Amino acid sequence: MRGVLASVRDIVPIRPLSVTESLDLAERQADLLLELSGVSAPPVPETAITGVPRLEVERLYPSPVSGAAQWRRGRWLILLKASEPPARQRFTLAHEFKHILDHPFIDVLYPSVCTMTREQRAEHVCDHFAACLLMPRRWLAAEIDRSGLHPARLARQFGVSHTALSRRLRALGYQYDTHPHHSQRKEPTHASNRRTRRRCHLVAN
Repeated sequence: MRGVLASVRDIVPIRPLSVTESLDLAERQADLLLELSGVSAPPVPETAITGVPRLEVERLYPSPVSGAAQWRRGRWLILLKASEPPARQRFTLAHEFKHILDHPFIDVLYPSVCTMTREQRAEHVCDHFAACLLMPRRWLAAEIDRSGLHPARLARQFGVSHTALSRRLRALGYQYDTHPHHSQRKEPTHASNRRTRRRCHLVAN
C-alpha cells in the first residue's frame, strides 16, 4: 500500500497549474487525506496529519513565527508556535502540511501570475488546503442545512477561529450578518483565505 504522503501527492500533475486548478487540487487533496485517515465528522483531529509516517510536530515557546516545516534526520518536522490559540495552531499545522506535500515540485506548480509571485501563490494554496481540510464544504453544508448558519457555533464545532470560519463561508458563497435568519447562499466562488503572518522557508536536505 502506498504511503499517505505519496498517495495525496500523486493526484497533482507535475506541471504549471492555473490558479483555479491549484485550488481545486488542494481541495481534492484535503478530501483524500480525510478519506485515508478515516475522518468523517468535525473537528478534524491532529492525527490526520501527525499519523503520517516520518512526520512529527513540535510546539515551541517562544517562537518568532506561527509555523515552519523542515526535513530533519530522515523525517518531516512541523514547528508550531505554542503561545498561539489552539484553533490557529490547527490551521497552521494543516497549512504547513500542504507545504510538505508541495515541496518536491514547488518550483513547477505555481508560476507567477498577474500580481502574485510564486511564493504568494504557494501561501494562498496552503491556506486554501487548510480551510478545506478543517472545514470541508460538504460538512459545512450539512451542518448549515441541519441547524442553520450560526458562525460562532460552527467555529466551535469545527475547531477553527471565527476569522477562518468566516473566510471559508465567504469562499463557499455564503452571505450572512449577525442574524442567522438573514443568511443567504449564492453559487460558490473562490476567494482568498490568505492570512498575514510571518513564516520560515521550508528547508530540506
